[in-house]
Amino acid sequence: MSKSLPLKEMTLQEKLSAMELLWDDLTRSPEAIESPQWHEAVLDDRRQQVAEGSAKFQDWENAKAEIRNKIR
Repeated sequence: MSKSLPLKEMTLQEKLSAMELLWDDLTRSPEAIESPQWHEAVLDDRRQQVAEGSAKFQDWENAKAEIRNKIR
């Protein structure tokens, strides 16, 4: 089954609403979405860093500001 949306005709708000509807639907059955193998490896590595005390954390507001600065 193939469906399409008139993306070129949709406003930004309409596109965001459509994305929210899709995410809401997908999250109803998270077990159906398989994480890629690399994701498990990254999480294992981060858990190990936390256990060893070598993980670094920062405040979420500072992290968002840093991300915004990098993409400008």
